Amino acid sequence: MVLTLERFIGKVAVVTGASAGIGAAIVEELVKNGLIVAGLARRINKIEKIAHKLSGQKGTLCAFKCDLTEESQIIATVEEVIGTLGPISILINNAGLSQHTSLLRGETKKWKTVLDTNILGLCIVTREVAQNIIANKTAGHIIHINSVLGHVVLDIPGLNMYGPTKYAVTSLAETLRLEINREKLHVKVTSISPGYVKTEFQDIAEFGELPMPALHPADVADAVIYALSTPPHVNVSEVIVRAVGSI
Repeated sequence: MVLTLERFIGKVAVVTGASAGIGAAIVEELVKNGLIVAGLARRINKIEKIAHKLSGQKGTLCAFKCDLTEESQIIATVEEVIGTLGPISILINNAGLSQHTSLLRGETKKWKTVLDTNILGLCIVTREVAQNIIANKTAGHIIHINSVLGHVVLDIPGLNMYGPTKYAVTSLAETLRLEINREKLHVKVTSISPGYVKTEFQDIAEFGELPMPALHPADVADAVIYALSTPPHVNVSEVIVRAVGSI
């Protein structure tokens, strides 16, 4: 099997949650491989700094401000990406968050933020990009950045809503793949499930660092590049990547 990204050089890729951590590592690798990347996030200034750092690479990074909890913003942003950069070939749903909460005493507002971002936001972006891919008969690829917590339930205090949303992502990825098969579209679907990755996510989610080996964001970006690099007839539908000795 020959692994290459040549067919995607000059094509448009959309990456959500592109301002830091895994998302920033993904956009960096895509730009280095010659893609035109639309980086979406609320903190657009951070994407602009990454774009400046990557100037001179084979591809380019363009920053787009978008809050994935707002459907109208998602729809408008995808339209802006298409109008500015052209038809979309790749979507990488990387945006995701957790709020320190519990099921017994949690705040509904925190639950809703996690659900809206990790599930509804992902679904809305996917729908909007998929319509563009279908309209242009593009041989595309949709990747969901999932989690090992989408496959196993662990007792990590404060993450009681995050894991269930990732279980949903596992199901959504496979359901999407089956829908695409039924409609005979030339679109791949991949769910990439990292184990523990050391990023700012831990600080935002308020559960701190875990006492175990960690992946680096670049490790997850490598998994994305691998999935995208497979031949047109090969669909890697699930990738689980962990640090040696981690959960």
